[in-house]
Amino acid sequence: MRIERFEDIIAWQKAKELAVKIYRLFETSKDYSFKDQIQRASVSVMNNIAEGFERKTNNEFKQFLFIAKGSCGEVR
Repeated sequence: MRIERFEDIIAWQKAKELAVKIYRLFETSKDYSFKDQIQRASVSVMNNIAEGFERKTNNEFKQFLFIAKGSCGEVR
């Protein structure tokens, strides 16, 4: 099966779920700096998967997946 859109990538779908959960978890947090950093990192995971996919080369996609993995580690 060939993936035509980044939205069809399971990792992107899971990253989107993660971002939504993070936004909900930190909704009432008063530590605005930490909240902002974690929320941005969670969104970065899905953004980097999408951007890498749109680059249309395997090498660039792989590089962006490594960046996404780093953002995921930051959230963890």
